[in-house]
Parts: sequence; C-alpha cells; structure tokens
Amino acid sequence: MPELPEVEIVRQSLHKKIKKKSIKKVIIRNRNLRFKIPSDFESFLKNKKIIEVSRFSKYLIIHFQNEDYFLIHLGMSGTIHILDKKKPLKFTNTSFYHSPFLPKKHNHAEFIFDSLKVIYNDPRRFGFFEIINNYQDLQKRFKLMGPEPFSDKFNLNYVVNYFKKKNKDIKSFLLDQRFVSGIGNIYASEILFASKINPFKKAKRLNKNECLDIISNSKKILQQAINKGGSSIRDFKDISGNKGTFQKEFKVYQQEGANCKRTKCKGIIKKKITSNRSTFFCVSCQK
Repeated sequence: MPELPEVEIVRQSLHKKIKKKSIKKVIIRNRNLRFKIPSDFESFLKNKKIIEVSRFSKYLIIHFQNEDYFLIHLGMSGTIHILDKKKPLKFTNTSFYHSPFLPKKHNHAEFIFDSLKVIYNDPRRFGFFEIINNYQDLQKRFKLMGPEPFSDKFNLNYVVNYFKKKNKDIKSFLLDQRFVSGIGNIYASEILFASKINPFKKAKRLNKNECLDIISNSKKILQQAINKGGSSIRDFKDISGNKGTFQKEFKVYQQEGANCKRTKCKGIIKKKITSNRSTFFCVSCQK
C-alpha cells in the first residue's frame, strides 16, 4: 500500500498537470470500488475547475473552484496514470507501484481534460472516491484521524498524553491512523530503528526522550523519503521517468538476516510477523 511519501509524489504530479484545468468528461467503467461510485458522479464532476491538489495522510484532495472537494484513496493497489496528448509520456504512472505503463485491465475511471486524461487503475478495488460539498464537511471527514507527522499538533505533549496507560506496543500505534496519520508499515520500522526503540515495547513505558525521538525521526524519515521520490519497491518509474530511491536507504525493512547498519552495533536484523504484518528490527540496539 502506498504510504504518505508515495501519495505525496502522486499529489505533486497531479498538481503540476491538472491545476487550473477543467474536467470535460468523466467515464466510469466499473462503479464497484471499495464504495460504489454513485450514478450522478459523472455529472457532478463535469466542467468543474481544479484550483489545487492537496493531501491529508494517504488521501488526495482535489479542490474545485466552487469549494467542492473530491477525495481519492488509492487503497492497496490503486494507481493514477496521466496521458498527455501534447507531450506523450513514456511512463504514465504517477507513483511507483505496479506497471510504469498504463495497464490494459482494471482502468475503472477516466477524467478527461482538454489535452490530458487521468486514469484510475485498481486491480484489487480497495481504493475509493468521495465527494465533499464544503470546507466544514472536509474538516469533519478527518476529525477522527490523528495529526500528520509534519503537523505542529504532533508534539511531545500530544504523544505523552496519548500514551498514558496504553498497553499496546509502539509499532501498532505508529500504524494507527487515529494516533498519527500517514505512517505505514515500511516507515514505522525505519522510524523505530532510527529511534533505537523495540517495536514491541509498550507505549506507556516510553520516556519523554524516546517520545521526542519518535516525533523527530517521523518527520525526518518521511521528508527524506519524499525528497528521494518515495520507496520504489518494484523499481518502477514515475511520469518523469524518475525512480523512487528511498528503498536504498532502508536500514531494517526487508533486511532480515543482515548485519545492523548502525556503527559499532553487531546485531542482526530480525523479522517478526504480527497481525499479518512484517516487522523488521535489530535484536541488539533496539531496546
């Protein structure tokens, strides 16, 4: 599943390509995504002018001129492809998941502009679309979600108070979107390694310095991943022909059996599966 950095790369590509453009036509080939696309979806979006593409957590937010909003969540396997008539693109994929080229199957929706087509592809159909009618409803939509790691609200006071008397392990909290929004399995493992914290340590046992390390390393690692184009696990390219290279920076993720990369640590990276998720950590320096 794309995590915050990968969704941010998609956002940047879309913002660059469709800002200030109007949707001329919408074609829905399959309405059965995670939530069924309503019958008036096409007419609602037709002739809407886009003023911005933003993001919250793993959600893409299309802002329209009349203050309506269109949310896109990519789910497990969703990708967005851009076809440009004026400047044909060798690589159509705005992210690094699945084929860099437009697939022939599972193209469920097309958003047609004057010289562009934006196509939503999703083999597993866990992604979804959502229309929001005003800013107040947009705020309510994310009310139950935690702050993003980059937010000023993700601070020591918030984290310490949230962890009080909590028996759940810290790795589970980093994946819990009610606590913090946008972190997934890859980056949770990397953040905890950078913080020298065992993923299975109870949250209530973390001291203030450990909480500060988690806050700091969350911001640092996610920003590094964005700067490097995300993690291109399958080594594919985006619409500019660039590859996400953060996977070259992995210290623990998918490093099972390797020597710890921390200087002077002689530990080995271990993999443990809990709740169908793989957790990677150093058995020596993550306490």
